Amino acid sequence: MDLKELLLKDAMIMDLKATTKAEAIDEMVSKYFDIGVIDDKELYKADILKREAQTSTGIGDGIAMPHARDKAVKRATVLFAKSKDGIDYDSLDGQPTYLFFMIAAPDGADNLHLQALAALSSLLINPDLVANLKKATTADEVQKLFNDAMAAKEAKDKADEEKEKAQAKAAEEEAKKTAASADKKPFVVAVTACPTGIAHTYMAEAALKEHAEKLGVDIKVETNGSEGVKHKLTAADIARADGVIIAADKKVDMPRFDGKHLVNRPVTDGINKSDELINLAVDQKAPIFHAEGGATQEEESTEKKSLWSKIYADLMNGISNMLPFVVGGGILMALSFLLEPGVGSHSQWFLFFNNVGNYAFSFLIPVLAAYIAESIGDRPALLPGFVGGYMASQASASVVSSKSPAGFIGGLLAGFIAGWVVIGLKKLLKGLPKTLDGLKPILLYPVLGLLATGAIMYFAVDPIFAVVNHAITAFLENMGTGNAVILGGLLGGMMAVDMGGPFNKAAYTFAIGTFTATQNGALMAAVMVGGMIPPLAIAIATTFWGKKFTEQERQAGLSNYVLGISFITEGAIPFAAGDPLHVIVSSVIGAVIGGGLTQLWHVNVPAPHGGIFVTLLANHPLLYVLAVVIGAVIAGVIYGVWKPALKQDAPASK
Repeated sequence: MDLKELLLKDAMIMDLKATTKAEAIDEMVSKYFDIGVIDDKELYKADILKREAQTSTGIGDGIAMPHARDKAVKRATVLFAKSKDGIDYDSLDGQPTYLFFMIAAPDGADNLHLQALAALSSLLINPDLVANLKKATTADEVQKLFNDAMAAKEAKDKADEEKEKAQAKAAEEEAKKTAASADKKPFVVAVTACPTGIAHTYMAEAALKEHAEKLGVDIKVETNGSEGVKHKLTAADIARADGVIIAADKKVDMPRFDGKHLVNRPVTDGINKSDELINLAVDQKAPIFHAEGGATQEEESTEKKSLWSKIYADLMNGISNMLPFVVGGGILMALSFLLEPGVGSHSQWFLFFNNVGNYAFSFLIPVLAAYIAESIGDRPALLPGFVGGYMASQASASVVSSKSPAGFIGGLLAGFIAGWVVIGLKKLLKGLPKTLDGLKPILLYPVLGLLATGAIMYFAVDPIFAVVNHAITAFLENMGTGNAVILGGLLGGMMAVDMGGPFNKAAYTFAIGTFTATQNGALMAAVMVGGMIPPLAIAIATTFWGKKFTEQERQAGLSNYVLGISFITEGAIPFAAGDPLHVIVSSVIGAVIGGGLTQLWHVNVPAPHGGIFVTLLANHPLLYVLAVVIGAVIAGVIYGVWKPALKQDAPASK
């Protein structure tokens, strides 16, 4: 793809008016919206801010590259903006930022788009290009500078490719020799990766290659970006390397680097500290990485995680891998219930939808446990996690005869148990002779991990939590209306209190667990209503109390109507971030009322997602919608009345 197709003249701001980081983001996002690159400012801005919260995209040297990839983007575009006086953008070097490249990538961007964006990102390490861009005064001049730089880079890349082929051939020949020559050039391998996989991944690759060439070091860089793994390191590459550089902000396949001197840093260090990383790898001053004994790439992270953060991350790994089974299986089962009155419970169509949905649901607890375990103990923990989760889903998998399985709670415990069993085995078997290393992943970990996890589940977890699960199930099935209303209100409020955070996920997970155990969607109705209310409350408040909001907030409020009815609670996050007291308190009040009403009216929604679009699947469709409307109106009115009026210097909406 030609760079002119990305660097649109209409998407350039040659004189940025903003004086703060927030204003700069608003001005660039508004420009995208005005020229039709995005159709939802708040969604795109929320993803931009989410990326900034991970690490500032102000990479230093006066450059910032905010970027997002979501469904609000209509076409891949790079917005170039230039600030005359510079802006404090929380840049990594603490210096003002003058040049901005806001990258917008569609949710379904193809490889051509991503390759062009990656190529564009890699150009920005060229100091001559950056200096010339700072002097540019017209959009035509900016386009010409990039086109010239791209042509020069393509010529250099071609030469580098030929050089790499020659090096590979030389390496094969050298491997046949009994001793390496004294003047052999150092060789290192590297992996670059960032959460979004659009910009930083490829900038780090380009920086490492450029600095390696200056230092007289041969390097091969594997990139783990949005288009997948490129330039994958082979076993021969890793064996030949003097050291390994990991410049990544997400999980990388680490066991292959066992026994190598390994530098593990954030991806921004790959861009800004390339010389340091290369020297550490070449001089073999970095620690030796050991794949056994529980070591992972996260253990050498520059920032230690708290115990709760680690537990939450492990839990989310299980839930995120489980959710496709929940949604896919749940929707098919719900469709079968919708078909049943018309075709009968013995119809092939009913049986098809119902059985396929049930097959998917049967994997929920095993998948949850397996991927919690995998997050803790890596791949060796997957097997004991799966089996432990399966045992938790079976009433007969216990030393004590029980009518109930350990269920969702047992599955959660199975995942953590299996993960930490494998961590323990890695440490326990660390002292075995090196000749037995090959037996560990194919024999010792599977057999001993399964034996230990299975024993703990069979003799301890399943007997105890089968009773607990049976008691919870019996309570839910037999509880009176008063208790049901309290529980529904509690779950609804939890959905609104942090809008996608731990409380929200805990409530949703509890409702799913109940749904899998009882096939009753009552609590799914409560959490779905509770999750829809915050964005709908925002929409109502911005519509009827428009003078209290800026024009931009009022427009964002309109999009929250769609997000709300779609059960996307996160649509309220930008408002909650700016005014947490008024937004969260009013949303929680409305969500508690809405969730409680679903239980008062005995609403049952046998679908795990869908918002208002699964209304026809509810046993009381009108009451389901009414619970949403009542909760949203109450929350919206509280927020609209309670919110302070705009200050005089803020542009109110008309």
